[in-house]
Amino acid sequence: MGLLSEGSPLSWEETEVLADHVREHGVNQFINLYHRLKDRQGDILKWGDEVEYIIVKFDDEDKVARVALRAEDLLAKLNEKELADPKGVKSLWRPEYGAYMIEGTPGKPFGGLMAHFNLVEANMRYRREEVTELLGKDECVMSITNFPRLGAPNFTYPLAQPRPEDPLSSARSLYFPDEAIFPGHPRFKTLTRNIRKRRGEKVSIKLKVFKDAKTKLPVEGAPPGEPDVVLLDAMGFGMGCCCLQLTFQACNITEARRLYDQLAPLCPIMLALTAASPIYRGYLTESDCRWNVISSSVDCRTEEERGLAPLNKQKFRIAKSRYDSIDSYLSPEGAKYNDVPLTYDESVYQRLVEGGIDHLLAQHVAHLFIRDTVSLFSEKVHQNDNEDTDHFENIQSTNWQTMRFKPPPPNSSIGWRVEFRPCEAQISDFENAAIVCFVVLLTRVILSYQLNFLTPISKVDENMQTAQKRDACRKEKFWFRKSSKTTEQRAAKAQAQAQAQAQAQAKTNGKATLNGGSVAENGNGLADCNGSENGDQEEQQPLTNGSAKMNGHGNTNGTSNGTTNGTNGSSNGADSDHTDTDDEENELFQLLSINEIFNGKPNVFPGLVPLIRSYLQSMEVDTDTHCTIEQYLRFIQKRAAGELITTATWMREQVLSHPDYKQDSVVSERINYDLLKRIQGIQEGKQVEPALLGQGYHSKTKTKDFIPPALQKQLAKNGCCEEK
Repeated sequence: MGLLSEGSPLSWEETEVLADHVREHGVNQFINLYHRLKDRQGDILKWGDEVEYIIVKFDDEDKVARVALRAEDLLAKLNEKELADPKGVKSLWRPEYGAYMIEGTPGKPFGGLMAHFNLVEANMRYRREEVTELLGKDECVMSITNFPRLGAPNFTYPLAQPRPEDPLSSARSLYFPDEAIFPGHPRFKTLTRNIRKRRGEKVSIKLKVFKDAKTKLPVEGAPPGEPDVVLLDAMGFGMGCCCLQLTFQACNITEARRLYDQLAPLCPIMLALTAASPIYRGYLTESDCRWNVISSSVDCRTEEERGLAPLNKQKFRIAKSRYDSIDSYLSPEGAKYNDVPLTYDESVYQRLVEGGIDHLLAQHVAHLFIRDTVSLFSEKVHQNDNEDTDHFENIQSTNWQTMRFKPPPPNSSIGWRVEFRPCEAQISDFENAAIVCFVVLLTRVILSYQLNFLTPISKVDENMQTAQKRDACRKEKFWFRKSSKTTEQRAAKAQAQAQAQAQAQAKTNGKATLNGGSVAENGNGLADCNGSENGDQEEQQPLTNGSAKMNGHGNTNGTSNGTTNGTNGSSNGADSDHTDTDDEENELFQLLSINEIFNGKPNVFPGLVPLIRSYLQSMEVDTDTHCTIEQYLRFIQKRAAGELITTATWMREQVLSHPDYKQDSVVSERINYDLLKRIQGIQEGKQVEPALLGQGYHSKTKTKDFIPPALQKQLAKNGCCEEK
């Protein structure tokens, strides 16, 4: 949820007066931080996921499911382990916006070893089990993006009613009671109140209802003249949704900027692939995703800033909410694709440039700083700009974009990072782990092959809207960059190197050996995962995993010692011209389906999954990790191809086929109860849903919560053991 400062929150009137103070000192803090850390080099790859969860309470007698307002109580218990042993815990827990929500992350980041991919799902299972132990028999922790009847009558337990006329209410909502906002930290209600007050009215979130044969119009609560709109009127409808996010540490600031840019065009693609939220306030809608809902839920722009009134009090017309897709690229290669006029504060920009910040980064920060602070604490007003960064983070953390560029915290061992924010939360740990591992592998492919996915910002914006349409994963097309000749050459060269290496090892060892381990080749460059179990591998010859590290600047082809950080040094023999300037005449963008983007289209794009498989052939991977990754890649391929459906499509089908559904677009309490019970069965492995997960793929991974001793031994031999 961003910066959680401690202290006494100021009223909106007090906060508004200090907007320029926060802006001025926030800029100074960024300049000082930048100069202290801009030359920082050599940070290794570290990465981690964040999964947000909803606590659901079932009434099995009345067949009703409600959100349980237990987050504060649960967090107090979950945090006991961290307080007792901060470095030894396997999970960390933090509050989220909803009083029914919690956020879980790994206890420490995963690193540059391939074996770490085999830990992700096990850690997610551990987190879910850790919460489940604290719940009653009638309660369940769920990684669902949105509670389907959020905002419908009596959706909370204990029951709480909205108070739209109460001047002390933060939300003043017709549907979302203040009791559903997390009470354990003042930030959440303060943001709710201040966003509403700055805007000058309640937020207005409008979704088109899914029109079925007997849908009643106007929809209850629809705005005048918009009979087919499901209206949501509070921050909680957006920030009360859950998501799946990832953060990566780059080796330096240049690599971080490059990753930020290259991942940005993939945000709408991953949003469509992970679509999981078609139901709002108990109605089926035409949207499959949460993104526009959250965007509107924190839209604090005034009428002047939205272009509905002439500029008078405000400085700018602002095209988007403070929660939206990115507006500009940060790397020099991305500059020419910044084709949408960028609104930024000229005085802030000049101060940054005079402070030694380059144009692209200066305009990015100056664009963030067109926003006012919407949450300020009295204890944090006056700060030391040479040491503190709270004013900068105050603005930075309330610009919720698809990607976030994150400077190192002061006095920390943490480096330059990027956060990948578009993905919707999936039902099972298998799905969430598959998405996480896929995106992390994609970052390694981008850096190792020097890939270029840069797409004009205007087309990325268009893709973001397309991604949220009903069944976009199977039915829509997205602007995507055609593959260049150099991209094809890099992938082919890496694959040829891997094959030559495998052949040489086979001759040496007298058996088929792939990537440093004795495995059966299955045609995908991955181990055969349907054979015998390997146990903990103590009985086998140790498998090497880690002479090749995934830092984007280590050895990634098993033969070369060059660097692949995208910024300096050689790149394992790949063409270092990652802008593909030799191929400019072919820098074209085509409308491709999700299937074509992930699985490839001949003579246009090789496909994200084949590129990852090519990369994996150049890595040394132990058998169990290979098997787990293969299950993830097969799942991604099948969902992209439409052989498996998205969570959103599955949920629609469950509603439409329910015996109580009246073809009226309404998700009743009984339908909601049965849907969530089915989801509970899926995440517990008791319910098989072939359309969603295939035939048992989620049970075939060899995920572990530790690296096997035999493998650790080999890693230690190679100097690649984990930090203790």
